Amino acid sequence: MDLYESKLYIKDLKCALHNSIGIEKLKGKTILITGATGTIGSFLVDMLIEYNKQNAGIHIIAAGRSVDRLAHRFERVKNEKLQYVFFDLLQPISFDAEIDYIIHAGGNAHPAAFNSDPVGTIVGNILGTYSLLKYSCEHGTKRFCYISSGEVYGIGDMKMDSYDENYCGYLDQTSPRTSYPTSKRTAETLCVSFTKQYNLDTVMVRPCHTYGPNITDTDNRANVQFIHNALKNENIILKSAGSQMRSYCYVADCASAIISVLTVGEKGQVYNIANSSAKTTIAGFAKAVADYAGCKVVFAVPDEVDVANRSPITKQVLNSDKIEALGWKGQYSVDEGIAHTLSILQGEK
Repeated sequence: MDLYESKLYIKDLKCALHNSIGIEKLKGKTILITGATGTIGSFLVDMLIEYNKQNAGIHIIAAGRSVDRLAHRFERVKNEKLQYVFFDLLQPISFDAEIDYIIHAGGNAHPAAFNSDPVGTIVGNILGTYSLLKYSCEHGTKRFCYISSGEVYGIGDMKMDSYDENYCGYLDQTSPRTSYPTSKRTAETLCVSFTKQYNLDTVMVRPCHTYGPNITDTDNRANVQFIHNALKNENIILKSAGSQMRSYCYVADCASAIISVLTVGEKGQVYNIANSSAKTTIAGFAKAVADYAGCKVVFAVPDEVDVANRSPITKQVLNSDKIEALGWKGQYSVDEGIAHTLSILQGEK
C-alpha cells in the first residue's frame, strides 16, 4: 500500500494544512520532528512536504532511531528539503544544525513497548526531552513543542464530563505501567522549567487516542488492533466489555492541532488535542470499524498478557475548549476517521 498514491490521503494532508492555524509562520524555517516514522510524526512530515509544494521552503529534518527506516518510509518522496538524522532518546545528540522549531514526538507510545521496557520508557522520555531542550537553548531554537499524552490524567473522576488541562487524576506510581504517564508528566514539567529558568519558548500538547493510515505494525493499542483485524477480514476480538469512554482523534486532526499550537499557542502552556464530536467507548469504536469493514465484534476471555497491557483508565475524555480558543477545530468524526483510515489502507485510490 502506497500512501502517496491515495487521493484521499493527499486530501487529508491538504485538509490538515488548511486547518493549521498560523502555518504561514513556518515558511522558510527549519523544523526537526522526532519519532518521524510513528503515527503522528510521519503524518507531520508528509504534511510539511505537501506544504512545500506551495513554495513554503521548509527544511524538514526527520529524526529517528533508524535512518534506514526513515529512508524507507519516505522513499517515494522527492523533496530536496527533507533530511534524515539519527536520534535515540537514550543517546547523546549527534546531529548539529540550526533549528527554528522542534516537535518532539519520539518515544514508546503503546502498551507492549512500555510494559516490556518500563525503565527505558521512563529514562527515554525524561532524558530524551532534556537533551532536546538543552540543544534548543544552545542553538537558539525559536520554539519547542512537546507531544505528551492524554494518559497523564490517569484515573479521573467519572462524574466529570471531560478533563481540562488543569485537572490532575490519580496515577499508581507503584505500577510499572505507570512508567509512561508518569514520565510524560515529568517531561512536561521539564519543559515549563526550561521556560522559567532559561526563558526557552516551550509548548505542550496532550493528544487523545490517535489513529489513521500511518499506524505502525508494532502498535498494539486496542483501536489499532481493531483496524488491523478489519484489514485482514478478521472478526474484531474484544478482551473486555469495552465500556471505557475515550476521546479519539484522526491523525489529520491531531497534526493540524500540533501545528496550530506550535505557531499560535501561548508560551509555557499545554493544550489537549481532542475533537468534541469524536468520543465513544472502546466497544463503540470496535463496532464502527466492524460496521465499515463488514466483520463482527467478538468478545473473548483475556490472558495474562492482555490483562497486563490493559489500561486501568476507565474514562479518558479530553476537554477541547482551550485549543479551540486558538481558532482550531477538529474536522473528523469517529466514523469519518475510520472510513478514511480503512479506505486508504485498503488501497482505494
